[in-house]
Amino acid sequence: MAKLDYIEQWVATLKDEGVFRTLPVLEGPCDAHIRLGGRDIINLSSNNYLGLANHPRLKAAATEAIAQYGVGAGSVRTIVGNSILLERLESTLAAFKEEEAVICFQSGLNCNIGTIQAIVDKGDLIVSDALNHASIIDGVRLSKADKAVYRHNDMAHLEDILKTRRADYRNVLIITDGVFSMDGDLALLPDIVRLAKHYDALTYVDDAHGSGVLGRSGRGTVDHFGLHGEIDFIIGTLSKAIGVVGGYVATKQSVKDWLLHRARPLLFSTAPPPAATAATITAVEMLMESEAYTQKLWENARYFKAGLEKLGFDIGISQTPITPVMIGAEAQTMAFSKALLEAGVFVSGIVFPTVPKGRGRVRAMVSAAHTRDDLDQAIDVFAKVGKTLGVIA
Repeated sequence: MAKLDYIEQWVATLKDEGVFRTLPVLEGPCDAHIRLGGRDIINLSSNNYLGLANHPRLKAAATEAIAQYGVGAGSVRTIVGNSILLERLESTLAAFKEEEAVICFQSGLNCNIGTIQAIVDKGDLIVSDALNHASIIDGVRLSKADKAVYRHNDMAHLEDILKTRRADYRNVLIITDGVFSMDGDLALLPDIVRLAKHYDALTYVDDAHGSGVLGRSGRGTVDHFGLHGEIDFIIGTLSKAIGVVGGYVATKQSVKDWLLHRARPLLFSTAPPPAATAATITAVEMLMESEAYTQKLWENARYFKAGLEKLGFDIGISQTPITPVMIGAEAQTMAFSKALLEAGVFVSGIVFPTVPKGRGRVRAMVSAAHTRDDLDQAIDVFAKVGKTLGVIA
């Protein structure tokens, strides 16, 4: 057997199971409409919640930054990659989040794999929600702390772990997503904070899908629940609602100082480029100026959800603009996604191992940039495909 035959067999298995995919090739900007295969397609698959990824103000800021600062940072932050733009972005984000300090990373994934291993050590315990994002799981694995997992949003199970194990550890860190990306439901943050106080635990919230979506002008899940000052580590992304790329940790100044010395992505990977940093500053400033973007997002999300529910689709337990349309079997899920695309609507299929087997779904992501006509067209396509494939009557 040739050395790589086993990988070819793995790929063949994917094809046999009907879940092998060929990546779509975007032929223009990521927006409410995209160009795929020479066709204009309604895009319901991006995380570009507020429609900022192709906004003229962000593009102008990026262009100006390239002219002034060049195309690359040229170094890790701890050597000579810590530009005045990055300093400005962090102070702007701290003001927006109403937290003491912010430190920026190259991505949200880097935030988790860099921060978790830096803030806990041997002799500590991490207690993590069962449905936390893969980047949290990877970050937890990289740490030297002991690990425990509580059933999704099960506060009784979380308390049982804290009650029975807290005394055995120096520090206990409770980690949860703010918004769970596959189902669109919210963490029970007020309850988590209450338990953390009672059992002297730290709190860590990955708010990737809450940043720019929930709270005042998209200040996030912490703001949504009125918990400023109650969460020790707030993780956000700059590549979803903000429309650019990167991630950040909102926390105390002492934590920022420590991460600049121990967070490995900051020590060993080049800093974000000037164009992205400048565009991000502009996006955050726009949110601080107006709630119009988040209001339009929620208006579109409610309209779209209502349309799908009226047709008889199961959209799960979503409390956010994330709209999972539950299909079930993996092959049928991918067939449903393919049929939607053929009819002019791009909605990516989500199957195992991203979600449990038999829980496949297409995950629709509306944005503030969609028009009412876009949504009506998409709902009509869902109706036709759903009836053809027997998902709805």
